[in-house]
Amino acid sequence: QLQLVESGGGLVQPGGSLRLSCAASGLNYYSIAWFHRAPGKERDGISCISRSGVNMNYGDSVKGRFTISRDNAANTVYLQMNDLEPEDTGIYYCAAVRGYACYLYEQSYTDWGQGTQVTVSS
Repeated sequence: QLQLVESGGGLVQPGGSLRLSCAASGLNYYSIAWFHRAPGKERDGISCISRSGVNMNYGDSVKGRFTISRDNAANTVYLQMNDLEPEDTGIYYCAAVRGYACYLYEQSYTDWGQGTQVTVSS
């Protein structure tokens, strides 16, 4: 089983930026997604990247503000989050599925990290 470790969360002011990382040995064989659970809400898929890094998808709430990327040599996927809003507050999880395509649906993923907290507040 893949051991996914997220990092990079923290407290940031509205309009600020953070970069989240998701790392695991062997990650380069997997498509990866980031999910966001806002307080009191269900977990929502916000971005994913295919195994090769060629294909990426974004949820409507983050398009134009967040960028997903991967460094397969480093077994790491990144989520660059810019222009953060209070609504972006919550726990961010990375998830993995062995294969070539990526999706924004929880049911598609087999391995999950523990999550990292992001708080956007002045």
